[in-house]
Amino acid sequence: MKIETGRGRIPLITLLAIWSISALNALPGLAVSPILGELQKIFPRATELDIQMLSSLPSLMIIPFVLLAGRLTERIDNIRLLQIGLVIFVSSGILYLMSDKMWQLIAVSALLGVGSGLIIPLSTGLIGRFFVGRYRTKQFGLSSAITNLTLVIATIITGYLAEVEWHLPFIVYLFPIVSIILSFQLRKALSQEPEPSPETDNTDNGLRPHVQVGNSGIGVHHLIEVMLFYGLVTYLVVIVSLNLPFLVEERGMPTSLSGTYISLFFLAIMAPGFFLNRFIDALGRSTQLWSLLMIVVGLGLIVVTSNVWLVGVGCVSAGVGYGIIQPIMYDRTTHIALPHKSTFALACVMAMNYVAILVCPFVIKVFKLIMHDSSELFAFQFNAFLAALTLLVAFVYRKSALFDN
Repeated sequence: MKIETGRGRIPLITLLAIWSISALNALPGLAVSPILGELQKIFPRATELDIQMLSSLPSLMIIPFVLLAGRLTERIDNIRLLQIGLVIFVSSGILYLMSDKMWQLIAVSALLGVGSGLIIPLSTGLIGRFFVGRYRTKQFGLSSAITNLTLVIATIITGYLAEVEWHLPFIVYLFPIVSIILSFQLRKALSQEPEPSPETDNTDNGLRPHVQVGNSGIGVHHLIEVMLFYGLVTYLVVIVSLNLPFLVEERGMPTSLSGTYISLFFLAIMAPGFFLNRFIDALGRSTQLWSLLMIVVGLGLIVVTSNVWLVGVGCVSAGVGYGIIQPIMYDRTTHIALPHKSTFALACVMAMNYVAILVCPFVIKVFKLIMHDSSELFAFQFNAFLAALTLLVAFVYRKSALFDN
């Protein structure tokens, strides 16, 4: 079976190889989540800092190595870089299963972040390499959907495995073995494609109108805009997965709802990816505006009501809004850089995802202190306000290159 790319066809197995890499983006840190509450019992001498490092270190390590991998794609064989990252990823999974001390788990978490950081830019970079036009936009949507679907499924699996034995959730980090096998098919497919270069870029570069790339090969001003916007939107919605369980507890709602709400949120992020082009066709030039409005409505519902169903609707609304914006920003990035620079540009944008996740708790904590508000609701009030402000700015500048779809 062959898959249309917009400039030819590729074997289905090549696409499956790319999808398998996208699935890995959801895994770093995931296996630790179901055992966080038990770690103090498993390791009585572990400090709160130790536990925080175990959960946050992968994201912290991913950021510099995502950027490094993006730069390395311009200099070395992309498949070799991918395979190195996958081997490090699998090695961390094996070492997790063998670790029985906290310092070992922390060290392996850092290694996991290194391996994950090396492969994350290639999950989108390979899409940019093979696909063009609406086919590329569709694949970015599917890539985002696969990442979030994997997150939901893997969360369920690791939860069950954690009940059996605390080491077992780390088995999910062995999934890259599949990607390693499929990477040889990617090498074969890439050998049949011309290597992007500055010379070929100049003939059909796919840049958006008015984008000036200069000697860097990237429209730096436009890239910074996309990075800041994507980072801000990620920051706005990540509050749902980070803080909603605490709000549910504060409101006296059944604690079992936390898992349901977060699953709904990630499923909602996933869903638009399967129909991204249809969403864009329906919403037209105002796609980002409507998506931001959904985020505002979603966070607003969580703030104003304790109704079980309406809070769920809020999670879905915020998730769908983000699920539309995320792949569009990836697609937009490929149009502000020459092809041989697009993977590095994508790496810069994708790094903002992990920056947002890391800074969110600190930002909320600082503004809680400033506002003298210790309630869990404050985080959602603050982010809902920022989301509304972002929507207002986007409406004012709706004809700019960033917001005009």
